[in-house]
Order: sequence, then structure tokens, then C-alpha cells
Amino acid sequence: MSQGTRVGIGYDIHGVEAGRHLVLGGVSFPGESGLAGHSDADVLIHAIIDALLGAAGLGDIGTHFPDNDERWDGASSLDLLRATASMLKDAGATVGNVDATVIAETPRLTGRITDMKGAIGGALGIPEAQVSVKATSNEGLGPVGRGEGIAAMAVALVTDSP
Repeated sequence: MSQGTRVGIGYDIHGVEAGRHLVLGGVSFPGESGLAGHSDADVLIHAIIDALLGAAGLGDIGTHFPDNDERWDGASSLDLLRATASMLKDAGATVGNVDATVIAETPRLTGRITDMKGAIGGALGIPEAQVSVKATSNEGLGPVGRGEGIAAMAVALVTDSP
């Protein structure tokens, strides 16, 4: 990589799809409507993957995990995140930190954020302290505010491996 320290930004949004299981940050939310997507549609992990790949100059999630590739049909986004961590390592990059925000009217994430941070840190092979997950609503505005979908944004810092 030989670029020193680099920052990447990621964003994702998925619409709600009845009959699917909701997964956010690698954590299941029983009883909540899931999101439409080729994999498990974990918008938080997808935004983090894009932020990491962008910081390392490795393209985007669609380049590495295209939604027309049957290998990723129903895949766990934590597996995609582990694969991304491996790509970064191969490129000589180390994850410094990840900071992410989920934008949703429901579910309330307060009691599950520690679980999400642990799952994300575990998949990336970094301490939970290097992962920040926050939640906010869209205050009833737009499709996310009407509960039609969930969005996430993420920023990631990567550095050259020692």
C-alpha cells in the first residue's frame, strides 16, 4: 500500500423486506423485518466494507462481492468483512479504527451496540475499542424516516502495516 495513513467513507441503504431476518452489525434482531438484498443485507457491515476498501484503494463492495454472483447469495456480511480484512492484510494495510452510524426509525439499537462492536471487531481482528457504532433516526423524514428502509454510514482509517 505504501500510502501512510488513509481514510475511506462508506454508505449503504436497503429497503425493508417482509419475511427476511434483520441483521445489523452482524447481530440478529428477532421479530424485526429484515432488509432486501443479495447477502444478509447488513447495511452497517456493507458501509464499513466500502469505507475500508476505499481507504485501502481497493475499489468497492460491488467489485469484490457482486450481487449477481451466486457465491454471495444469502452470505453472512461478517464473512464478507472477514474477507475484506484479509484483502487489506494482503495489501499491507492495518485497520486503525472504524466509526459508523446506523440511520433507522426501528429497531432501537441502544442495547445491542456493544454486541455489534464485538462482532465487527472480531471479524476485523481488532479490539472492540477501535470500533464505534452509533444510531440515529431520520426524524420521520424520507423513506428511512417512514420506516421503508435502513441506512448506514461509516468512516475507516487504515495505515501501512509495520
